[in-house]
Amino acid sequence: MEQMPIELEIGWRDMDAGVSRLKRILHGVDGQSFSSEEYIHLYTTIFNMCTQKPPHDYSKQLYERYKKTLEDYIKSIVLPSLKEKHGEFLLRELVERWKNHKEMVRWLSRFFHYLDRYYVSRKLLLPLRELGMSCFHDLVFNELKTTLATIVIDMVDDERDGQLIDRALVKDVLGIYVEIGRGSLGVYELDFEQDFCKGTADYYSKKAQTWMLEDSCPEYMFKAEECLQKEKERVTHYLHSSTESKLLEDTMLELISRRAEQILNKENSGCRVLLFDGKTEDLSRIYRLFSKMEDGLSQVSQIFKEHVNEEGMSLLKHVSDAANRRKNERKEVVCSMEQDFVRKAIELHDKHLTYITSCFQNHTAFHKALKEAFELFCNKDVAGCSSAESLAAFCDNILRRGGSEKLSDEAVEETLDKVVNILTYISDKDLFVEFHRKKLGKRLLFDKSVNNDHERSLLSKLKQYFGGQFTSKMEGMLLDMTTARDHQTKFEAQNYPESIPGVDLSVTVLTTGYWPSYKTFNINLPSEMVCIPNCYLVELLLE
Repeated sequence: MEQMPIELEIGWRDMDAGVSRLKRILHGVDGQSFSSEEYIHLYTTIFNMCTQKPPHDYSKQLYERYKKTLEDYIKSIVLPSLKEKHGEFLLRELVERWKNHKEMVRWLSRFFHYLDRYYVSRKLLLPLRELGMSCFHDLVFNELKTTLATIVIDMVDDERDGQLIDRALVKDVLGIYVEIGRGSLGVYELDFEQDFCKGTADYYSKKAQTWMLEDSCPEYMFKAEECLQKEKERVTHYLHSSTESKLLEDTMLELISRRAEQILNKENSGCRVLLFDGKTEDLSRIYRLFSKMEDGLSQVSQIFKEHVNEEGMSLLKHVSDAANRRKNERKEVVCSMEQDFVRKAIELHDKHLTYITSCFQNHTAFHKALKEAFELFCNKDVAGCSSAESLAAFCDNILRRGGSEKLSDEAVEETLDKVVNILTYISDKDLFVEFHRKKLGKRLLFDKSVNNDHERSLLSKLKQYFGGQFTSKMEGMLLDMTTARDHQTKFEAQNYPESIPGVDLSVTVLTTGYWPSYKTFNINLPSEMVCIPNCYLVELLLE
């Protein structure tokens, strides 16, 4: 026997009763949830009303009544309760009402599951869960979104000013923005994030104006970095992760980018003062902050370059003035001043290289700035002496036995490395080669080198930086000396006939192309040497 169709109003009475019970459950009036029998009855009622033959297929009407049920609940219960509340109390009420609304949508979607599965999908309508979210958005959010955003932004500003706020509440409220977007961040971005970022910019704009007047550069930078860190933590605690980049960008813009020149050139405490005073922690903070800004490091590196050049020119002037005051003294005194310039230039280079490695994270912009600054003052004459000659004299003082520099082997190697670094900034490197080759020749021929290993080490460093052609002649000079010692050893080991008197003879044969040119002299040999047959003597006298 065919079952009688269920009329819309008769079937809806059962559903209306179920909805009324659901409201009582949500408000804590009815502590019992739906039993299996109740759930199956309501589900079956909707199923039957959707599967009856026309004109008793009420799928369309049920879809409309599902929406109207939610709208009536929101208008009659949710909105009035929200409009009674203000400030944080409004937020708490919103969170509670949203939780209840989601629970209502969950149960209704289960009762109307068959409608959702077949009719909604066939007609390409909004799924029932999404329709439930849409009702809350249209009726609640469109009514309160400006107020909600203002309350949350004020709470965040209070926290920025040091007050404690309910972070969990803020997180729950912002979570609603994300959830109600149904998989999209459109609602969160449009109804909250835009106003929040604008409010952040306004807040830090005012703070920056006050801090710039009251604080030194290090104090200002400390506050700016602390604010950026707290904004990052704020994202972790309650904002959506997609907000982080925009939030930090707006904060950076107001605190650093718009005031970069004021910060770096702040009177009595700017970047130049920090460099002069060796404030490495503050310089590191400047690097961290300005590296986040487009072209920020170019501003810092330019100041670094100017500072290095100023110190270099000051050193140059100091040495030149001292040399002029003592220009009538012995040449050794003037030479000592030139070498003092090289020594202090090395110290200056070490100091600023430490800034680059410890404060500026070895960034290429600062290496370039250091190079350009040293090139500016290292290529100027020092008390009438070229930098190339001063460097050669400094090396000679280190490598010559009897020089004023008494260094350990490790210290010699370290110093030679630094000399080569300074040499890279000298434009006339060929001039250095000529001075160094002449001094090397004297050290070798008069046996004045402290250690031939150091001589070879310096040539190796020069070869590594400037190529083999730069050092080939000097390497040949060392090779000549090694060969000469071998020949001398063999000569002394020979046995001569008794007719030839014993003669102490030392001969060094040099390759013409390797050694510098020296003046030659005619010499008168003693008779003992003249009588030695088949013996060719070569002796090189130096000035």
